Amino acid sequence: MRTTRSKPRSQEAVGAFWGITAYALWGAFPLYFVLLAAVSPVEIIAHRVIWSLVFLAIVITVSRTWGALIQVVTWRRVGLLGLAAVFLAVNWGVYVYAVISDQVLEASLGYFINPLVSVALGVLVLRERLASGQWYAVGIAILAVVVLTVSYGQPPWISLTLATTFGLYGLLKKFVGIGAVASLTIETAALAPFALALLVTWEISGQAAFVLQGTDLTVLLILLGPVTAIPLLAFGAAATRIPLSTLGVLQYLTPILQFLLGLFVFREEMTAGRWVGFILVWIALALFTIVALREERRGRVATRLEALEVSEPT
Repeated sequence: MRTTRSKPRSQEAVGAFWGITAYALWGAFPLYFVLLAAVSPVEIIAHRVIWSLVFLAIVITVSRTWGALIQVVTWRRVGLLGLAAVFLAVNWGVYVYAVISDQVLEASLGYFINPLVSVALGVLVLRERLASGQWYAVGIAILAVVVLTVSYGQPPWISLTLATTFGLYGLLKKFVGIGAVASLTIETAALAPFALALLVTWEISGQAAFVLQGTDLTVLLILLGPVTAIPLLAFGAAATRIPLSTLGVLQYLTPILQFLLGLFVFREEMTAGRWVGFILVWIALALFTIVALREERRGRVATRLEALEVSEPT
């Protein structure tokens, strides 16, 4: 009995490790992208696509899973993932722009808001239902956006764009329903022709940073492949081992780290109005998470009671 119980616990411990690894690496991304400040965001994204595809091809070759990848390829999946890739590319581009233009704090806000945007999409598109407490959380988040709009003098476009594009990206991935490596490979393959054409054009015209602006930048651009793919692989390892509720709590590690980097490393300004807006978002997230965990616990209890009633002799 001890062996049976310890095995799931060890699996969850391993899953938690990979989850923390994935979200910590994503949270540390500003430290990497700031090194590429001399490169245009569009060129960075193009290289990210090309070298991610190269890295994923190596991973699939080493793991001998080309056959499994080919089996899941359908026109419907390619179409959905192609559209998802567009949202992902926009998300990447806006994020890189935010980092190199000293707006890491606003970028972190986008990933704080993202879970609530995903919830809104679930309600509007998938007809999912929310508990009353979760509706209060959504209302507080909307109030936070209003406060931040007043503070910034305009809507926090970077935050809203990051949250919306990533939310739509996640929604499309939900419709596809295949593994992380396979889906990212198809997505990057869909973008690769456009990225490659852009890079070749810039290299010929002498506008590119790759090779033309030195070895250091060239190596950093090539490393965008593993830098992009490794956190995703870690996330995939976590998602198969730990409950979604645990994964949902761990996801806040990324924007927390980005927020701390923006505040203490990059020394970005935080006015009183922005503090109020951020705090309202954090309250909304805390409320939403608490209610979600409570509802999940109730669901588990109800399932156990039903199982007991079925197993009782009549």
